[in-house]
Amino acid sequence: MKMDNRNTRRMMERMGIDMKEIPDVQEVVIKTADKEMHITNASVSEVNAQGNRIFQVAGEVEEVQVEKKKFKDEDVLLVQQQTGASKERALAALEQSDGEVARAILKLTS
Repeated sequence: MKMDNRNTRRMMERMGIDMKEIPDVQEVVIKTADKEMHITNASVSEVNAQGNRIFQVAGEVEEVQVEKKKFKDEDVLLVQQQTGASKERALAALEQSDGEVARAILKLTS
């Protein structure tokens, strides 16, 4: 049984599924802990199925490795000494405060 676009749309409506194209998308970026996926010339469709929003993305994909920020050992030690935090928490605070020691200390003490 062959289905045309009209029948497909009707069936989707009966199932409570609404699909629409998102116009003028320039780029989609997906970020993970160690890489980013840049999808250019993207075609994005949004499917709303019974309250759940699902996005379908197609385009040219370029993967980019993300460099971890490195901090001086003295900065990490200073944050640890001033706050009593573990090395992992001190590194996380420095990362969140873009390497600024004073902001990292305030973040951990307030």
